[in-house]
Formats: sequence, C-alpha cells, structure tokens
Amino acid sequence: MVRPDIVRKMIQCGMRISDDLKIYVDDVEVDYTAVARAVDVDRRVVKQTVEQIKKSRYLYSLFSNISPLGASLVNVVSELGYSAIVIEADPKSPGVMAAVAEILSRHGMVVRQALADDPEMVSDAKMTLVVEGRLSGPAIEELNRLKMVKSLKIVK
Repeated sequence: MVRPDIVRKMIQCGMRISDDLKIYVDDVEVDYTAVARAVDVDRRVVKQTVEQIKKSRYLYSLFSNISPLGASLVNVVSELGYSAIVIEADPKSPGVMAAVAEILSRHGMVVRQALADDPEMVSDAKMTLVVEGRLSGPAIEELNRLKMVKSLKIVK
C-alpha cells in the first residue's frame, strides 16, 4: 500500500525513486531509515511504499522525475538584507501572485524568490515572496487591501 504520509514527505522534499528502488534528493541518496524517522514509521513501511510506487506506471513516472525546488531564502532574509512576505489567500482564487507582484513592482521592489504551497498537499497553504530590501508602509497597506488576501506576515 502507498502511504500518503510518506508520499507527502517525498513530494515536500523533492525526493525521487531510482530504477534500483533507491531514494534521492537531487544526487544525494537518502536511506529508508531517514525517511521513516521523518514520518514516524518503520523503515520497512517506506520500502514497501517505494516498491508500490515502482509498480505503478503513473506514480513511478512522477517519482522517478521529481526534483527539489532548491533552497528557501526565508530563514536568512535578515542576513541578506531582504524581507519575506508570507501571504495566506484563497488557494482557489486566481491572480494572487500577479496582484502581489504588481503592487511590489509599483513600489520598486524586486522579487528574488517565490514559493507557493500546494493546497492539495498543505492544509494551510501559503505563498511566500522574498524581496530585496525592506517593504514600505504604503506597499504593506496596499497588500493588506487585496480582497483575496486573508493574512499577511512580514519577515525581516
């Protein structure tokens, strides 16, 4: 049986499965025990899930080609002189990123990184934008006025 908790962790970390049933993050091999610890299951359950994914043409086509997105800058914004904007919005509402980017652009802000959670995978999906410098008060006010934005958090 394919365990959703294991699959969720694999997607979250960008883990792929090789032809010989090994798990990789980019070119770094990750053993079953490490994945098992992360999701609090026995390593044999991880192995069974990997075997089941390999047997499914559809799942294997996904998990043999997935790759990690890269490093998030959110936790180092202050060291870089950047800011992060964490936005909770209606995940079914189109144009959230475009509306936010348009406001930031008008205020001369350069977006260095954009990360968005998949609402199918994360219950409280958020969009995070890392921008150069500090946000101005007027830019924050405009972002708060967007109808589709439920909450806004600034990380400095």
